[in-house]
Amino acid sequence: MVAASPSHPREAFRPALVCRACALIVLHNHPSGAAEPSASDVEVTKRLTEAGKLLGIDLLDHVTFTFGKNFYSLNDRKFFK
Repeated sequence: MVAASPSHPREAFRPALVCRACALIVLHNHPSGAAEPSASDVEVTKRLTEAGKLLGIDLLDHVTFTFGKNFYSLNDRKFFK
């Protein structure tokens, strides 16, 4: 079982660059059952937002979800004001 998977902007933006996308939404699961983002999730979101600005690819949202029906959208919580 993977307990952590820090994301580097180069992995997150690779598919967007290949597809010549102008925006990106990232998401990942929280197998613990708690959908709220961790401090690490928030930090990764900040890094991805800054990388996206440099690349000209907007990060529209970062969604964390559980295997049930729970999810947490940072965009819904006004993170990207």
